Amino acid sequence: MIDLTVIWAGIIGFAIVAYVVMDGFDLGIGILFPLFKVGKDRDTAMNSIAPVWDGNETWLVLGGGGLLAAFPLAYAIILPALYAPLIAMLLGLVLRGVAFEFRWRDPAHRAWWDRAFTGGSAVASFAQGVALGALLQGISVEGRAYSGGWWEWLSPFSLLTGVGLMVGYALLGACWLNWKTEGGLQRQVVTYAGRLGIALLILIGAVSLSTLTLEASYASRWLAWPGVLATAQVPLATVIVTALFYRSLSQRKDAQPFLWALALFGLCLLGLGISIWPYVIPARVTIWEAAAPYRSQLFMLIGGGVLVPVILAYTAWAYWVFRGKVGSEGYH
Repeated sequence: MIDLTVIWAGIIGFAIVAYVVMDGFDLGIGILFPLFKVGKDRDTAMNSIAPVWDGNETWLVLGGGGLLAAFPLAYAIILPALYAPLIAMLLGLVLRGVAFEFRWRDPAHRAWWDRAFTGGSAVASFAQGVALGALLQGISVEGRAYSGGWWEWLSPFSLLTGVGLMVGYALLGACWLNWKTEGGLQRQVVTYAGRLGIALLILIGAVSLSTLTLEASYASRWLAWPGVLATAQVPLATVIVTALFYRSLSQRKDAQPFLWALALFGLCLLGLGISIWPYVIPARVTIWEAAAPYRSQLFMLIGGGVLVPVILAYTAWAYWVFRGKVGSEGYH
């Protein structure tokens, strides 16, 4: 019998990767937004994501909905544990979306909407990182329910991952604008990308070392012999990708820095997978313990097998149609 639990874990993992890839850079542009000149530069930055930003959040819905449907026990435990950061994330995304549209329609208050756009992007990014850190550090489970308190998610580690994700998204945003813009704005974001890359590497190192102290199983997976021969390839690949990233920046490439930045995120997500697999709640609940019945998974897989390719197709088409450099006139 095919293990649908593993397939669904892969689908949700893919949705998370797709969300980070596609929504990460527009959240990053929001974080960097106050650094751009009022007027043409800010309009150009907005226009670079105008055709795609809303559709990017499709993957967040797929990941959350898939978790509820395919792993209901995990959903029932994780949601109460992370109510605060997840509510903050959703409110930030709502504020960002409203500000994105209203800054064009209400020019008299554009400065306020610009601040709302930045604030919503920063809050959503930070909250996502905090939620990830809280999940990694462990969730209190008793029986089949969450047994911790309202503030269990709050720790120095979760705050560190929150800051780390903000810096990572800002790096993606800078690299995206390097790809999509030209002139003074492009030169400005290239400088930002170089600085953010260094900051992100420092934070990746800090988070990685801190993770080893959270659970004994994390340290054994990364450092135990002979498994360390395989896991050591992840930090080695990180060094190589970083070197390629900075080489592409120095050569003034358009697309390559963004792709190498995505590769850095991919290595971070690979490291996350190495640390927690096969747990959906680290050291507490495995994917098989949290899974829905086989028939439910099969029924949902039929629908997912139709919808996911459709989503991928129209997303790819949207990016293709709006390829190339953008100007300040845009789509509004």
